[in-house]
Formats: sequence, structure tokens, C-alpha cells
Amino acid sequence: MNFDLENMSLKELRDLHKAVGRQIDGYEAKKKEQAMAAAQQVAEEHGFSLKELLAGGKAAKATVAPKYANPDNTSETWTGRGRQPRWVKDHMNAGGSIDDLIIK
Repeated sequence: MNFDLENMSLKELRDLHKAVGRQIDGYEAKKKEQAMAAAQQVAEEHGFSLKELLAGGKAAKATVAPKYANPDNTSETWTGRGRQPRWVKDHMNAGGSIDDLIIK
């Protein structure tokens, strides 16, 4: 299949470009479908569904219990991770210790 690109009009070139783009998209979709079918078959051979294997790779993020509480408002807590809340900084700047804020 040879094309004389030098002698094609702009419209013919654009039409060819669109046709090639559609062919590429169709080819990629077909290959992806084949890969998914092959992966599903291998997963089933091992007793799993592909969905189970893909979902199983993500670990649930563990929540951390708060370690410090604001003595003026006990609903404000901090785990000790990340940036210090303003109330912790204010307490420290007033001469207090971080140990004063530990939840007992």
C-alpha cells in the first residue's frame, strides 16, 4: 500500500490522517481487550478474578489515634504527625511543654 503523499491535496492528507488515527485506536483497543482476556484467564487459573487481584493491591490506610489534646478545647486533637496545630504552637510559645498536652 503506497501513497504518493507529495501529490496529495490537503483534504486527502487530512482524510488519510483521520483514517490512520481510527485504525490506530482500533488496533490499541483490540490489543488491550486481548491482554485483559489473557490476564483474566491467568487469574482464573489461580482461583481469582482479575478484579480481586487488582483491588487487593491497595492497602487500607491505617488511622492513627490522637496523642495530644488542646486543654482549652478537648475536641481539638493532634496525632503528633505532620504540622503542629496553632494551639500546640501557642501553648509552646507561652512556655508550656508538649508533655502537658498528652492525652492520658
